[in-house]
Amino acid sequence: MVPLLLLPLLWGGSLQDDQGYELRVQESVTVQACLGVHVPFSFSHPRRSWYYSGQPFIYWFREGDNIHRSDPVATDNPWRQVKPETQGRFRLLRDPREKNWSLNIRDARMSDTGVYFFRVEADDVKYSYRDKKLNLQVTAPTEKPDIHFLEALESGRPTNLTCRLSLVCDGGRAFSFSWAGDALDAMDPETLHSSVLTFTPRRQDHGTNLTCRVELQGDQVTMERTIRLNVSYAPWNLSVNLCFRNVTGTTLKALQNRASALLISESPALRLLCVADSNPPARLGWFRASPALNATRISSTKILELPGLGAAEGEFTCRAQNPLGSQQVSVSLAVQNDPSCCSRVTEAQQGSWPLVLTLIRGALMGAGFLLTYGLTWIYYTRCGGHEGAGLSLPPSRDGIHVRMRSPEDSRGAITVSFSPETLDSNPHLQPRAFNLRDDMKSQYC
Repeated sequence: MVPLLLLPLLWGGSLQDDQGYELRVQESVTVQACLGVHVPFSFSHPRRSWYYSGQPFIYWFREGDNIHRSDPVATDNPWRQVKPETQGRFRLLRDPREKNWSLNIRDARMSDTGVYFFRVEADDVKYSYRDKKLNLQVTAPTEKPDIHFLEALESGRPTNLTCRLSLVCDGGRAFSFSWAGDALDAMDPETLHSSVLTFTPRRQDHGTNLTCRVELQGDQVTMERTIRLNVSYAPWNLSVNLCFRNVTGTTLKALQNRASALLISESPALRLLCVADSNPPARLGWFRASPALNATRISSTKILELPGLGAAEGEFTCRAQNPLGSQQVSVSLAVQNDPSCCSRVTEAQQGSWPLVLTLIRGALMGAGFLLTYGLTWIYYTRCGGHEGAGLSLPPSRDGIHVRMRSPEDSRGAITVSFSPETLDSNPHLQPRAFNLRDDMKSQYC
């Protein structure tokens, strides 16, 4: 009967074990990596011995650690080691006046995220407070680095860019910097791991992205800032588009100070459109002749309207200019009366060849006119209108042969020949172009 009577007493004693133990602490705490947090707490425990008056040792353990074989993350017991990864960062502080404690965490790391429990040990007390625990959440910093440069980016001019982060770790942890972007493809990768970047922007770098990354050493935490480069450059890739009656025509592309010649057919209206690539945008204008000759500006926009036939002839120059430089291209226009003629100038035809071809064609047209005039004069002066010099146009596969002769001296005959290639490229030399009278074509002196 004695054991049965003692059982309720022993059972009741076990239910009394947790009575008098209380921990007051904030159960969930969030802190950014690299920063610190102050977690106040207080506790109470029953005294088992009336003669004990000292303070017990207190500990904070990580959830899952064995209290006998694992080191605590923080303790006030000078004879007990703490975990190496929390040493110096997790500290216990006590306020004697308020009889309160606090867990001070410096330079929080992502690996600190987890659940911690509190334990107290004394001569007559050894107890782990598992009914209330501390849940610590370490998040990535929300701050981003900034990219600074003292002057505007200009193509071809070296400049320094600085990546700065105002975040300062409580423990003085260092940061590692790196740069990335299409503008850095030609640079030595070893020079891209510093907070200061020295590089020379190019015009093709305008509008591309440049990123500065800052990594927090000891954590898998990366902060970055991306900017879009604004690179200034002088006008280039200047081009001129020709439009006939709102129909896009030939596109002329030329380098600075290079001219293009173009033959156009009769048109009531012609529009020249000048386009240049530059940053900042270039000021475009049209001049008659060359601006170097102090020519008068005839248009202050990229479009030049030539309404009439006479106004479309001559040399026109488009000039693009911004604070970094200028570029110009000239176009020489000549009107041809043959409506079947259509012009198309390509990149390979730019330069002096179109002008030479124009001069040759004009010389051949003039020769045809002089030949017609000479034949008519010989007929009326040497043959008396109906007798005298003769004109023959015998058919030939080699072209047309014009032969002039005199009845007084057959040895004074003159023959002028035209090849098929010459006739094809010069319609004015066709037999119909001579416009001779019927009696002149049928008579021979």
